[in-house]
Amino acid sequence: MFKRLTLLWVLLRGDARQLWFALRHPNAPAWLKWGTAAIALYLFSPVDLIPDMLPFFGIADDLVLVPLAIRALLKRLPPDFTKPQS
Repeated sequence: MFKRLTLLWVLLRGDARQLWFALRHPNAPAWLKWGTAAIALYLFSPVDLIPDMLPFFGIADDLVLVPLAIRALLKRLPPDFTKPQS
C-alpha cells in the first residue's frame, strides 16, 4: 500500500508541476485559470461531496477528485503548454 501512495504522490506532484507551468505560460487560456481556481476552492472549502468528518471517506474523495480534475485540465491543453519555458 505504501508503494501505491508513493506512486500517487509522484504522479500528483508531476501533474501539479505541469499545471504550474501551464498557468505561467503567456498564452494560458482563461478556462485554465478558472478551472485551477475551482480546484483550489474545492480543496480548501469546508463544503465537500462527502464531509471530512467521516473517518476515511471524507478525505478519500479529496484524494481522488483533485488529481482527476488536474489531469482533466491538463488533457485539454496543447502539448507546448505543459513544458517549462526557456
